[in-house]
Amino acid sequence: MPTIEESILIHKTPQEVFDYVTAPSSPPEWDTAIIDYRQDDVVPHVGSRSTGTTKVLGRRIEWTVEVREYDPPHRIVSRSVQSPLQFTVAFSTKAQEGGTLFTVRLETESGLGGVFGRIADPLVAAAYARSTRANLETLAEILTEHEK
Repeated sequence: MPTIEESILIHKTPQEVFDYVTAPSSPPEWDTAIIDYRQDDVVPHVGSRSTGTTKVLGRRIEWTVEVREYDPPHRIVSRSVQSPLQFTVAFSTKAQEGGTLFTVRLETESGLGGVFGRIADPLVAAAYARSTRANLETLAEILTEHEK
């Protein structure tokens, strides 16, 4: 199962980071791959669903995920229930000196190239990892912008 995991230190508390990343309007603000997003519930919980469209290497992928784990402010895990690519995405926070270590972990069953063809796995994984790192930098900027 291919996995991509990226982390960043954000100078906010775990609760502040968790509240922001799980808010209904948040994902398209900091994740440039998400071009459409709808969350069923204002406050997620196990069983709540979100739908969206992500653009990866010029290709649009529509998906629906369901929350499988919800442990605020530490962790939320969602699993695709409708998508051409089966995946699990987890957001986790860990208090660190100076703020919160925020981690995004994406696991796919068939590899990220699944919708492009298996041979594209390494290319798609590398592109997604770069994009995730850039998105985490954007997230940190958004959450700390008033401190500048």
